[in-house]
Amino acid sequence: MSLNMIFLLLGGLGMFLYGMKMMSDGLEKVAGDRMRRVLEVLTTNRLAAVGVGTGVTALVQSSSATTVMVVGFVNAGLMTLLQATGVIMGANIGTTITAQLIAFNLSDVAPFILFAGMLMTVFVKKRKIARIGEIVLGFGILFVGLGIMSGALEPLRDNESFRNFLINFKNPVVGVLVGAVFTAIIQSSSASVGILQSFAAIGLIGLDTAVYVILGQNIGTCVTAIISAIGTSANSKRAAGIHLLFNIIGTIVYLILISLFPGLILLVESLSPGDGPRQIANFHTLFNITVTILLFPFARYLVKLITLIIPEKKTEQELEKKLIYLDERIAQTPAIALRQVLKETWRMGNMVKENMKLALEAFFETSEQKANRVLEAEDTIDYLCDGISRYLVEFRGYDLSEKDLRIMGSLHHVLIDLERIGDYAENIAEYAMEFPENIALLSPEGRAELGSMSEKTMETLNTGLDVFYARDADRVGDVEKLEQEVDDMKKTYISNHVDRLQKKACDPRLDVLYTNMVTTLERVSDHALNIAQSLGKEEEDE
Repeated sequence: MSLNMIFLLLGGLGMFLYGMKMMSDGLEKVAGDRMRRVLEVLTTNRLAAVGVGTGVTALVQSSSATTVMVVGFVNAGLMTLLQATGVIMGANIGTTITAQLIAFNLSDVAPFILFAGMLMTVFVKKRKIARIGEIVLGFGILFVGLGIMSGALEPLRDNESFRNFLINFKNPVVGVLVGAVFTAIIQSSSASVGILQSFAAIGLIGLDTAVYVILGQNIGTCVTAIISAIGTSANSKRAAGIHLLFNIIGTIVYLILISLFPGLILLVESLSPGDGPRQIANFHTLFNITVTILLFPFARYLVKLITLIIPEKKTEQELEKKLIYLDERIAQTPAIALRQVLKETWRMGNMVKENMKLALEAFFETSEQKANRVLEAEDTIDYLCDGISRYLVEFRGYDLSEKDLRIMGSLHHVLIDLERIGDYAENIAEYAMEFPENIALLSPEGRAELGSMSEKTMETLNTGLDVFYARDADRVGDVEKLEQEVDDMKKTYISNHVDRLQKKACDPRLDVLYTNMVTTLERVSDHALNIAQSLGKEEEDE
């Protein structure tokens, strides 16, 4: 193999992979918000999950990409492990479409397809047509790359040493290992099968040799999802494990079938005699469809088996100080990810609310233990705020709808408001720890006023968060009324406090503490109103 041949082969492979990625990205952009509706189909219907897996993979042109996405969804609690199993089965079917397209051998017309895609992408201003042009352009680049690879391999047709090397693939163990390792390296079963089809197109390999490599390729494609699951929840690892388990079981079944019924290969060959690339595509499709049909009734048992293999190992701290609904794989699908950001923000809001409640208990009970719990929870709140903010920053590079852009903008402000409320809870807890003797000196009137204002502030915070989570802009007025009541309380109670000081009915040492508490509670209600009003701002933009 000459150096020039290697360069051509690598260049062709690079164009093939880039074309596939461009086509995949274009298809996903055209799909847009439909991805959200697709996921809503995933109820408890496993058959629908298989269909969704097939359809999504047909769009993104990669079972690895779909499985990585599924790992992210499971990690974020967006789908159950059983639903994920159905999607993974469907993904294995969907990925065979690429091989069927490649078998048409459009290399001769690929330059024209590429040129047409370029015209649509560069010269057409309409966004939808430009996106379709991106798909066409990627399709053209894919086949140009395939043509370059076939041309680079052409001299090997008459190379006896290389032919003898390929004969080794007839050994099932060698063939499976070569297919698995090569696919794991390039992390694309579609590209791996495409290269195999290039070999078949110039007569270097027949189906009788290629079958074992195809089986290995189905195992090798699982590596991407396994790498993706590192550092995630146990359920995410199980999703990746199910993908591997599915393909290993399928490979074992087919190795047994081929050894018992060698005529199976002849049957596949007879469907498209003399067309090696189509034969490889057909076997690839046959394998994934039949294995899905075989294992679909046993999906629950696969879930149980992988649960035993990968047990749950979590501490309470690990469960709390992490992003539950967000995952870096989900960021690749912004329409879905933004909804998950709303869930994660609501979770943070609940944590802030509970921490404020705990801080007030610590204050009135002068409980150092509860105050310490507030300070510990504040670390988690800060962690969530930073994590969610990073996700929102990532979205700037994506092509979002106008509505999603408005929501994203408002969420930045909501996170700031929640973080500030968390800081105020921390301040109140610190009062409980640093000034317990002063709190004990509060007059009955002063304590009652702070208690009443605390209750009204918590009511404002609860209502504001409820309005935000329900996305109910019609109820923003309710929060405004509650916030105004808190403002009125502040004015009245500060006046009452000054009167008590003048009448010497209150210890002067309490002045700063009382005033700070009233001011803190009023500011908490202000931030609660800001959170609710973020919905109104979204509607004004519309």
